[in-house]
Amino acid sequence: MKDAFGMPQSLLVLGGTSEIALATARRLIARRTRTVWLAGRPSPALDHAAGHLRTLGADVRTVSFDALDPESHEAALGKVFAEGDIDMVLLAFGVLGDQATDEREPVQAVRVAQTNYTGAVSAGLVSARALQSQGHGSLVVLSSVAGERARRSNFIYGSSKAGLDAFAQGLGDALHGTGVHVMVVRPGFVRSRMTAGLEEAPLATTPEAVATAIETGLRRRSEVVWVPGALRVVMAALRHAPRSVFRRLPI
Repeated sequence: MKDAFGMPQSLLVLGGTSEIALATARRLIARRTRTVWLAGRPSPALDHAAGHLRTLGADVRTVSFDALDPESHEAALGKVFAEGDIDMVLLAFGVLGDQATDEREPVQAVRVAQTNYTGAVSAGLVSARALQSQGHGSLVVLSSVAGERARRSNFIYGSSKAGLDAFAQGLGDALHGTGVHVMVVRPGFVRSRMTAGLEEAPLATTPEAVATAIETGLRRRSEVVWVPGALRVVMAALRHAPRSVFRRLPI
């Protein structure tokens, strides 16, 4: 169960090698989290992440999970929840893709959509049902400001995040009053392996800053968290900008 400050004692990470997820896990372990499950494709990177978190004092286990195989989600995540209650599920998997390549190769674009949206819908629903069955818990979904309005430079990725964001908000409404809390996190440009080599956007942030915002959001039981917070105002302006103006913006 969560402690008096709303911090989870058990955590399930979907996307166990995500830099944001691991920064969040480190921060939560430093508080109260004692059991961590890292779900992802078996790999040396997943094993390394688990080993590192163990050095921080947590009981860390791994479970095989593939976002692109929704038919396996019930069984894979069922193994985790069968071991005991989970206080928090962090849905952190996703791919950025390559806009230019994906426009030329629709199969690659579909892979982005299937990972970021279809896989998340499946895993999110399975996790939400398990949390509801135990009567408590938080589902934290990593969305993106890219989902606020599709940009020419990354509309394939942005559209997948827009779908994820809308899904998570609706799921939160559906679970209201059940004891399950859904929180959507909307980071801007995050300096990470995923964005390495890309031109840095204004108001760029770090995995550690996102982790801090997630912890604060959990304490406040926030429903939406922007990272950094100034992006709320920026995106509100961009969302309502006339399309003729929006097209000319260097974004």
